[in-house]
Order: sequence, then structure tokens, then C-alpha cells
Amino acid sequence: MKKCNTLQEVRDEVDKIDTQLVELISERSHLIRQAAGFKESVAEVKAQERIDDIMQKVRKKAIELNVNPNMISELFKIMIDEMVETEISELRNAGNF
Repeated sequence: MKKCNTLQEVRDEVDKIDTQLVELISERSHLIRQAAGFKESVAEVKAQERIDDIMQKVRKKAIELNVNPNMISELFKIMIDEMVETEISELRNAGNF
């Protein structure tokens, strides 16, 4: 982790990370759209077992990195909920149900 010497330097680093986060979320979103092509039902999209697995992994990683796991869980819950809706839309558009 970079040691910053000024508030502006901290802000600049935070801005870089924010950009990277948005880029990674975009990349994840594009992959989710691709995943819809391999699924045939809303039940497959909503795959609660897969969601539970993801949530467990990200909470564990948050704890390892000394980040509040509740915050990470909330962020991922929002992201996953939105991406599930996107995936359902992709399924509908493909006429898979």
C-alpha cells in the first residue's frame, strides 16, 4: 500500500481505486450477461447456493484483509441483486423462457 504524504495524494489514490472498482464491476457485469446464455430458467439465474458461496468467500476475504465483512456483504448483495435482474433480462431477451 502506498504511503501518502498529503490529503490530495490520498484523494488521488482513492480516485484511481474508484476507477478500477467501476472497471472491475463492469467486467463482472459483462461476464454475468454471458452467463445468461448458458442458463435456461430463472431458477438457474437465482442459484441461491452459488450466491451463498460468493457471499461466504467475500466475507472471508474481507476478514483476511481487515475490512468490515458486513460492509462487503452489503455491497455484494446490492451488486448481485442488480446483476441477477440483468441476467433475467438477458434470458427474456433471448426468449429462453
